[in-house]
Amino acid sequence: MFLPAIVNIAEICARKGIRDAVLSPGSRCAPLTLAFARHKKIRVRTVSDERSAGYIALGMAQSKRKPVVLVCTSGTAALNYAPAITEAFYQHIPLVVITADRPPEWVDQQDGQAIHQSNLYSPHIKAGYDLPVDTSHADAAWHMERSISEAVNCAQAMPAGPVHLNLPVREPLYPRGGETIRFGPDIKIIEEVSGTAVLDAEQWQRLVTEIQRVEKILLVGGQGRMDSDLLEALNQFCEAAHIPVVGDVITNLHPVGNCIKHADIILAQKNESVLNDLCPELLITFGLSTISKNLKMYLRKFKAKDHWHIQSGGQTADTYQSVRQICRVNPGYFFRELAGKIQTKNNRSGYYRLWRKYEQEAVSGLNTFFRSTKEFSEFEVVRHLLSRLPAHSVLHLGNSLPVRYANYVGIDDPAIEVFSNRGTAGIDGTLSTAVGHAISADKINTLILGDMAFIYDRNAFWNNYIPSNLRIVVLNNHGGGIFKLIDGPGHQPEVEELFVTKQPLTAEMTAKEYGFNYFPVHSRDELLHDLDVFFDAEGPAKILEVFTETDMNTTLFKQFINQVGQSS
Repeated sequence: MFLPAIVNIAEICARKGIRDAVLSPGSRCAPLTLAFARHKKIRVRTVSDERSAGYIALGMAQSKRKPVVLVCTSGTAALNYAPAITEAFYQHIPLVVITADRPPEWVDQQDGQAIHQSNLYSPHIKAGYDLPVDTSHADAAWHMERSISEAVNCAQAMPAGPVHLNLPVREPLYPRGGETIRFGPDIKIIEEVSGTAVLDAEQWQRLVTEIQRVEKILLVGGQGRMDSDLLEALNQFCEAAHIPVVGDVITNLHPVGNCIKHADIILAQKNESVLNDLCPELLITFGLSTISKNLKMYLRKFKAKDHWHIQSGGQTADTYQSVRQICRVNPGYFFRELAGKIQTKNNRSGYYRLWRKYEQEAVSGLNTFFRSTKEFSEFEVVRHLLSRLPAHSVLHLGNSLPVRYANYVGIDDPAIEVFSNRGTAGIDGTLSTAVGHAISADKINTLILGDMAFIYDRNAFWNNYIPSNLRIVVLNNHGGGIFKLIDGPGHQPEVEELFVTKQPLTAEMTAKEYGFNYFPVHSRDELLHDLDVFFDAEGPAKILEVFTETDMNTTLFKQFINQVGQSS
């Protein structure tokens, strides 16, 4: 039988509930490739570009909320997974990364595709495993089987994340004539049962006593999945306690009644008196990263006297430099229980109403700005797109300007879930992540990104699995327009050549090459005319490319920023 210990890696993964693997072709990984491809319970997809493959797997795991296996050959192929693995690490997305390797004695001996692969992705993985090169001894086979189970368990344990298994493989790499691939019935599987942390009566009493003393309490969410239990708990808590909750567009808290979705606008103002009034005495945070620089800078300058962070497990970031207490429980549990224990205090209502007042003024100011603006810009494009997204669809936001535009505009539809690679906030892998997510979901998946991010990741389409439910909006200003908005590069004489890096390309030929329907847009009228057809569920994947002028985008967006900065 052909390499039973290696073949059984696929069997263990299947028994642990993994149903998807993304493979990149190569010889050293051939035994793994064949094992996963021939397993009836695992669906494999082949993606030749490992950098794209990593992000496609990330998008699939993101969509399914389950681990996805990645398999590649040795050498630089493995290095190309690093960006996606890093993003998965900071977004808490489970990936089981298996890299084939040369036998250890051939590293540094000028043999082909042999590099140092042990701890290759450290520290951006939850755990790394060096598998045995020879499993003929029973202990080595036990080590192999145990490590696979442990890795899958680790990837899923709270907080989820990527794990790495490095597998040295000796030749032969392919079955000989008549040699079979057979999965073993008696292999070692380690299951893990995890409980849910709770607080005891004494701990609750202490927290409730502390919170009852405070009038100005503010909740701030970070990036997170759409979680119905958390949303229900927050609705109960905020209504019962008269406490505002702030949520960026990537927090998926927009379904919460009276959520403060425009804190980026509210906190851009220069009125110190207003900013002092909005400063909380107690800050309660949960979730991952936030987009708003205004929010981060505000809470670092106007520090709360006390700051609780609610997080089940893993390292806690002190983003606002004020954390004093970490509660190791699920946020949904925390707010649901607290809603039933806290007493409504009327003197909190004033602080709550103050945030609501400025939220309403921010929305009004946003509407006024767009009504009074005749010129066509990217900012307006994003506003139209967010208002026309299909019901119960998925939105992906590219980094740089698209996610910032969307955060200023906000989303009202409670059935839209939002994703963005804000773990590391890079532009690489944006397309591939959306492709992977759409592959694993029946809903329409819409991605809004800039031309530089689109060009950077066009290999996302270099596979045979492009889903028809994918909608891509390219904001093409022929360069990195954000560098015109940043004070540093924006004032340098070399800004066009060294930072904006003007480019003449469009998405038209890419659309033709890969069979997308293509919609070029140059005006407001063209955009509004094409959106219904673009979002229609029928037909192949679609690309809508919006052409605007960088200088006009910069001028209008600066006008908007200046306008909100003068609010009082």
